[in-house]
Amino acid sequence: MNVIDHVREMAAAGLHSNVRILSSLLLTMSNNSPELFTPMQKYQLLVYHADALFHDKEYRNAACKFTMALQQKKALSKTSKVRPSMGSSAASQQAQSIPSEIEVRYKIAECYTILKLDKDAISILDGIPSRQRTPKINMMLGNLYKKAGQERSAVTSYKEVLRQCPLALDAAIGLLSLSVKGAEVASMTMDVMQSIPNLDWLSVWIKAHAFIHSGDNMRAINTICSLEKKSLLRDNVDLLISLADLYFRAGDNKNAILKFEQAQMLDPYVIKGMDVYGYLLARECHLDDVEVLGGRLFNISDQHAEPWVISGCHSFYSKRYSRALYLGAKAIQLNSNSVQALLLKGAALRNMGRVQEAIIHFREAMRLAPSRLDCYEGLIDCYLASNSIREAMGMANNVYKNLGANAQTLTILATVCLEDPMTQEKAKTLLDKALAQRPDYIKAVVKKAELLNREQKYDEGITLLRNALANQSDCVLHRMLGDFLVAVSDYQEAMDQYSIALSLDPNDQKSLEGMQKMEKEESPTEATAEEDVDDMEGSGEEGDLEGSDSEAAQWADQVQWFGMQ
Repeated sequence: MNVIDHVREMAAAGLHSNVRILSSLLLTMSNNSPELFTPMQKYQLLVYHADALFHDKEYRNAACKFTMALQQKKALSKTSKVRPSMGSSAASQQAQSIPSEIEVRYKIAECYTILKLDKDAISILDGIPSRQRTPKINMMLGNLYKKAGQERSAVTSYKEVLRQCPLALDAAIGLLSLSVKGAEVASMTMDVMQSIPNLDWLSVWIKAHAFIHSGDNMRAINTICSLEKKSLLRDNVDLLISLADLYFRAGDNKNAILKFEQAQMLDPYVIKGMDVYGYLLARECHLDDVEVLGGRLFNISDQHAEPWVISGCHSFYSKRYSRALYLGAKAIQLNSNSVQALLLKGAALRNMGRVQEAIIHFREAMRLAPSRLDCYEGLIDCYLASNSIREAMGMANNVYKNLGANAQTLTILATVCLEDPMTQEKAKTLLDKALAQRPDYIKAVVKKAELLNREQKYDEGITLLRNALANQSDCVLHRMLGDFLVAVSDYQEAMDQYSIALSLDPNDQKSLEGMQKMEKEESPTEATAEEDVDDMEGSGEEGDLEGSDSEAAQWADQVQWFGMQ
């Protein structure tokens, strides 16, 4: 047993720090005295040393050493052609112990991917002949091709993964995300479904993900619900997270939060999807819960984007946009494919007035998640903020045509129409259609209420908002109802609505302004009290005057108390 065998054994045992030290010393010996080790032994030393560097997360150094190993292997291949061959059994035993050149190429590609050098990663993997590519090489190529926009090549790679491993479900998702028909993907798994018992759910699972990637959220929800109800798949965390995400995409935030909570109770260490959960909690103004969730996820792993996004959402809804921007950037650094991180950073940039930079992030989010409406909403908001009405209208029309006429797309189009005085009637028609489909859709209710406020149709607005609040409670809806009630001089109930709005979001500035404005308004009770004081002053009844002052002071205290709530 020679020293190379000892290095190999330590590497196999996972003693990477030990391998790093010893291989470094042996490589220096080889450089100073080349005859100490054969070219094959030096190749092995380089590979083991590079692998130890990889485990120490020194990816650039590891890629360099792996590349040196490949160069050594090429030189070895040239010299081996002229050397006499050893016995077949000895040669076979040696070949099994030598690190594969294909595996070395894969390791280099891994380093490049982590370093975000995707073109270099594709180049090194493309150098492997198709027949020699293992499933993990094809999977990495599929992901890299997809990210680079080379959809045909990505489809070919994912199909090859499924051909070799019919139950590679992430490869199936990759194909569905590239618009490959669900039936075609299901056909590639048919043989294994028929040969293995209890896999009858697989075709339904593929169907559900086909709906997800086509943007048909409601059919996807119904399909996953049918899966989740089956006894064998009940309480599956991945299905619950998918279901929660679909409810979120469909604008049903209440059910989304419920499913996220259910998944979290089943698996307290789950990370996937928690960024969306944190965002929803922040939107609902549960900032204390967001802070707790973010802290818990940081304790689980700070190397994932999700905890950074959650903390960023807390900062964003606390109006600390610079901090939200930093946290969003950190999340993107950890995972450049994090849609929620891109949306967070884009929203922070927009609110800081850096609209053009925000547009870049929303466009990237759209590229990664073409069926998520919040990506389009963010971009349209940027166009409206920069008075680019034509671009906003073009984008809204594209969303409407490509994703169908549902409550969300109708509301997005109506939002842009409201910005142009010439398309107010069209906006009204679109909002009526949206509310006919989903009377409780908050964004549509808000836009319809804004339109009614412009037209000074306060009674209609009050009815609309009361109906919307019958089965849900929302800060914006309560505040808007307060505004409408002030417009019809119902000050007491308006004060109640502002108080409810502030209880839901203590930082809601518009509700505070509404209450302060009401304090300055003279109510009929105060006016009557002043008239009574004037009458008593005229009659010279001092005792009554003193009682009136006392009552006025008590009323003033009441008004001040309401203003503080």
